Amino acid sequence: MELRTACSPEDFKHYTTERLRKEFLVEKIFFEDDIKLVYSHIDRIIFGGAMPVNKELALTAGDELRVPHFLDRRELGVINIGGNGSIVCDGKEYKVVSRDGMYIGMGTKDVVFKSDDPKNPAKFYLNSAPAHRTCPTVLIKRDCVAGEGEVVIKPENKKELGTLEDSNHRTINKYILPGQVESCQLEMGLTHLEPGSVWNTMPCHTHDRRMEVYLYFDLGEDDYVMHFCGEPTETRHIIMRNEQAVISPSWSIHAGAGTRAYTFIWGMVGENQDFDDMDDVANKDLL
Repeated sequence: MELRTACSPEDFKHYTTERLRKEFLVEKIFFEDDIKLVYSHIDRIIFGGAMPVNKELALTAGDELRVPHFLDRRELGVINIGGNGSIVCDGKEYKVVSRDGMYIGMGTKDVVFKSDDPKNPAKFYLNSAPAHRTCPTVLIKRDCVAGEGEVVIKPENKKELGTLEDSNHRTINKYILPGQVESCQLEMGLTHLEPGSVWNTMPCHTHDRRMEVYLYFDLGEDDYVMHFCGEPTETRHIIMRNEQAVISPSWSIHAGAGTRAYTFIWGMVGENQDFDDMDDVANKDLL
């Protein structure tokens, strides 16, 4: 498990491009037949990827957590961006197809990731936060009918925003948040941009009460996203490629513009779960 420490906004102002990328960018999330995790001191989020190809992958706590099981004091959100697969939680198997997700509650001892087809492996993107109580484990479906232990994303949690004229026509799919899937503090979702649109989260904002991590994907080999970060009057940028993740402290804006339309997963951890609790920044005030 890789460790990332917190950062002061005063120090941030003096970072070079190399230092920005070292502190905030995770260049590779998915490794064949392995689980890659990053532990950030910012609100203690853990994020990363599990990519089972020829074998099943078990989630372990490692030395960093100092507990017998990864979820002894944590909760976990998962969204699959690869081929179809399964997640086995304490012996119960959940079929997790592409773009579906899961919330796995604190206290779950054994979590195992599997792919249906090694030629088209699942890519499970993971976000985990400290938890103080156990919430129900549930399979989250983006579409179709839900069975026992499953939920479908409600129509009101598929929010269409922006316009093609403003290059920001997008749909926000809210997987984990109050009223959809119960959690202690983790919120998680997937935003898809329509063809011809390249901007996400504009006008931009900060939210001092929670941090955020973005995973950008559905980008071509030569495409990139210009991810903007920093205080509103001290903005910087990080160039990001396909399936790369970036850490956003609570004091930082987080927005991006790509060379083409793309998809990204957002995960938030922190003080509250009010999705609209944000401090908007007018375009004219950005520097």
